[in-house]
Amino acid sequence: MTRQRPKQFPPKQIKRNNSKIPLSIFIIITIILIFSKISIKIPSKISAMKTANTFFISHGSPMLSIDDSLPARHFLKAWKQYDFAEIPKSILIISGHWDTDEPSVSAVNGPSDTIYDFYGFPDPMYKLKYPAPGAPDLAKRVQELLMGSGFKRVHVDKKRGLDHGAWVPLMLMFPEADIPVCQLSVQSRKDGTHHYNVGRALAPLKEEGVLIIGSGSATHNLRDLHRNSNGVATWAEEFDSWLENALTSGRYQDVNEYQNKAPNAKRAHPWPDHFYPLHVAVGAAGENAKAELIHRSWELGTLSYASYKFTTTPNN
Repeated sequence: MTRQRPKQFPPKQIKRNNSKIPLSIFIIITIILIFSKISIKIPSKISAMKTANTFFISHGSPMLSIDDSLPARHFLKAWKQYDFAEIPKSILIISGHWDTDEPSVSAVNGPSDTIYDFYGFPDPMYKLKYPAPGAPDLAKRVQELLMGSGFKRVHVDKKRGLDHGAWVPLMLMFPEADIPVCQLSVQSRKDGTHHYNVGRALAPLKEEGVLIIGSGSATHNLRDLHRNSNGVATWAEEFDSWLENALTSGRYQDVNEYQNKAPNAKRAHPWPDHFYPLHVAVGAAGENAKAELIHRSWELGTLSYASYKFTTTPNN
């Protein structure tokens, strides 16, 4: 009996079945697989480009820029090490050093100028630079949100750089100066509720990867500094403690009406320009936001560096 050999496919058929995947498709599939694995490892706060918190930073004296004896300087320099630190798409900073009749927002194309709005300080301070790129698209978005919430006039300033209420803390927090920055003014002739409502209007920015920072001072009476004292003035400590208690217990309406609610309010803030950035940060976090004191130190007996984090709760 003759043993039959197994059937073989014709050579042409073998060639068709062993056809190779085109190199371009193989590369695309490989890239997709690689990035699908990488995306799992990237923290959600970065990949989603959302910011969970808003902040109020007391920037105190311009000496914060060079004086290593100040605890607040070390606090800000270590910013990226804290568990609440985020890598934002851009930064909106509200500075007490830009005071206008109506909300104004900077919209610089290219690197921001460094404004030295202080006098009589050591020469090296006037050589510091913080050339962070401007954020004109963010400025336009800020204008859109504010006007959409009933603010009739919002000025866009295409020339203004960053004053020291903005660049001093940012230079310590984000020294690379590679994150676009937009600055928003305060209106010191209006009240705390006005600034709280500014913040409420800007709340959607958190979903767009914008870090909102209010930069001012928890206490700010430059005519009542104690240059030769190591202690803290009683009136300043009383106001600072009241503020912490009001914020951490969620009494934001009391903070809006601080002139009538807080002890020593007029002495702590003879003029409210450095306090109102706080109200914007609170408003942007939402009415049920959780406040947390993240730093406290003092300079010259009455200048508080108390700084706060405001975390938005799910129902905001």
